[in-house]
Amino acid sequence: MLLGGLFFFAVSRSELWLDEALSVNIARLPSGDLHAALKQDGAPPLYYLLLHVWTGIFGSGNEAARTLSGLCMAGAAVAIFFATQRFVNRTAAWIAVIVVATSPYAIRYATEARMYALVVLLVACGTVAAQRVIEKPSLGRLAVFALLVALALYTQYWCFYIVGVAGLLFAWMWWRGEHRDAGRKLFVATIVGGLAFLPWVPTFLYQREHTGTPWGKAVMPGIPIGYTLRDFAGGASGTAADRQEGWLLFFILVPMLLLGIFAIVATARRIELEVFVPRNTRGMTYMLVGGLVAATTLNYLAGGAFQSRYSAIVFPFYVLLVARGFTILRDQRVLGVLLILTVALGFAGGVRNLQTQRTQAGAVADALVAQAKPGDVVVYCPDQIGPSVHRLLPDDLGLVEVTYPNFAGPERIDWVDYKDKLARADVNAFAAEALRRAEGQQLFYVTAPGYITHPGTCEALAAAFGQSRNARQITVSDEEIFEKPASQVFTPR
Repeated sequence: MLLGGLFFFAVSRSELWLDEALSVNIARLPSGDLHAALKQDGAPPLYYLLLHVWTGIFGSGNEAARTLSGLCMAGAAVAIFFATQRFVNRTAAWIAVIVVATSPYAIRYATEARMYALVVLLVACGTVAAQRVIEKPSLGRLAVFALLVALALYTQYWCFYIVGVAGLLFAWMWWRGEHRDAGRKLFVATIVGGLAFLPWVPTFLYQREHTGTPWGKAVMPGIPIGYTLRDFAGGASGTAADRQEGWLLFFILVPMLLLGIFAIVATARRIELEVFVPRNTRGMTYMLVGGLVAATTLNYLAGGAFQSRYSAIVFPFYVLLVARGFTILRDQRVLGVLLILTVALGFAGGVRNLQTQRTQAGAVADALVAQAKPGDVVVYCPDQIGPSVHRLLPDDLGLVEVTYPNFAGPERIDWVDYKDKLARADVNAFAAEALRRAEGQQLFYVTAPGYITHPGTCEALAAAFGQSRNARQITVSDEEIFEKPASQVFTPR
């Protein structure tokens, strides 16, 4: 069962979509160029440094690039085992591993060349490290916890929220908790780990001012919280939000979560719940609920967009509480049936993730390879579909690839003042220059619908090309696919 679940951590048939292609393209830069590229991208450096080393050893193919995330998620399952064993018992620990190994959410981000599996690993390891400090607050254990805090902050900026929430918990423990000495030392270790971030602060402030999330809109906290609970069960993304197995799993895991939080006594036929959170689950409940509420609220106030992958910061606490909820069930028949359903539905989500294509970049690239000739011009609008398509084109094809609005290359996205650059751009001037560069050659146009950063812009650009050239559609967008670039060719009349 566990090996079957871990199989899904390593295999996906999809091509790399935008974020993954960007990760690999940045990671493959010379190490001295990473800082400048990350200033434009808006991310911290740790995952990219690890991916830089990893792809340098194993290559930058789809499987090679994604395997790093698969190993991180497998390591997270091990860390969650030990955290749950301390939190509940060994039976719950094995249930937690089963939940992770068959979780569509975990499977999705174990097969994505992004930093979210690493986030889950670091948070899970940090939980074990904090538990060990509470058991015996030695200097070595505190140093490990401080190191994990620093690594988390250098991995994903949402980790600031969970580290801040943890710091408040330790301050409370120091003031009024049962483990005052451990609380004091953990609070200091959190500060020390945070101080390690100081060298990156100037870059972070620049990114905060100039990059952000221009591709989305800020939403009130209630919606992200609901999306998080749904996606923790179903691993939904884009058009996959209504997958049946995800909703069925939702109606198993959410009740188990509530039992894990509120249940105190159980028999085979009765379960007693507290109106308030019982003392023995308050810490983990605070980290899950407090972390999620604080993160979504502060992110909204900061004007940031939301994706449920950001909620990876609380996924280990969710699993711990769900596992405790399963152990509340004293009737072994009920427990067995629910676990079997959890595994079956999780495997169904894993199979779907294995088969789901996340981008149409492959179809566009195949069309370009079949029809384009050296010297032909390829224009991408928006530029956000450039990295995934360009990655699949042979180096010797001899195409001139440019992106709207400033004729940059398609390998990476410069998110610095992104909306301002688009607002200043002139569609007709860009079209005239692109046509000039394609004089005597074919002009291929790769575009996709639904980007709020380009309302009507890419359609206007296609119309401008069509005024002086003959247009022919090559591939069309598939609404069932998350990233759906289509392609046209404009030939001289």
